[in-house]
Amino acid sequence: MPKNLTLIVVSMLFAAGCSTMHSATQSQRAAIEQLLISEAVLRSLPQDSDGILSIPQGARVVIDTSGISADQILLQRTLGGWLGQQGYAVQKNEDKADYRVSVIVGALGTELGNSFFGMPPVTSQLIPFSLPELALYKAQYQTGYVKFHMDIFELPGGTFVQSTPPFLAETHFNNHTVLLFFTINSTDLESAPRLGSVRSSAGKRSQQKNGQKYDLGW
Repeated sequence: MPKNLTLIVVSMLFAAGCSTMHSATQSQRAAIEQLLISEAVLRSLPQDSDGILSIPQGARVVIDTSGISADQILLQRTLGGWLGQQGYAVQKNEDKADYRVSVIVGALGTELGNSFFGMPPVTSQLIPFSLPELALYKAQYQTGYVKFHMDIFELPGGTFVQSTPPFLAETHFNNHTVLLFFTINSTDLESAPRLGSVRSSAGKRSQQKNGQKYDLGW
C-alpha cells in the first residue's frame, strides 16, 4: 500500500508539472530583450524606400511618434537614421521642415512564453524535506515584435499626403533544457549574449542553419 501511494503521489507531481505558460516579460529590459526590440526595429525597415514614401527625396522632414510603448524613442531615432539614408533631411523643428512624419506605433516590445514537463519544486507536509525542480523538458520562448505605420502631412498647412503600409518584424530567442542539464539556445539575433555559466572553449559547440543560430550547451 505505501508503495502504491508513493507512485500515485509521484504521478500527481509530474502531472502538475506539465504546463505551457504565456506572459509579458517582467525584467527591466535585460540585454537579450533590448536586442530583440532593437533588431526587430532594424528589420522592419527596408533597404530602399521606393514605392513606400511619396514625398520627394531631399525634402526636409520632422518626426514625431505616438504609442503606448516607452521604447518608442528608439524607433524614432532609428527611423530618423533610415530616412537620412533614403535622402531626406531630418529636422528638429516643424518651422524648418517641409513635411511632418507622424509615426503611429501599434506595438513595440517583447513577449515571453514557457513550456515545462517534469516535477516542479515541492514543499509538502507529507515529506520532511523539499524537492528541487526536476525538468525532463523545459523551454522559454522570447519574441521581440514591432508594428507601426507613418502618416505624412505637408507643412505648414498640415495637408494630409499619405499613410504608409504597416512596417512589421519580429525576432526570437528560445532556450530549451532537456533531461535536467542539456541546454540548446536558438535565435535569429545577430549577436546574442551567451547564457549560463562560463564554459571552456572545448565545451562550446554551436551550429547555424537557415539563419537560425543554435548553441548546444553541453
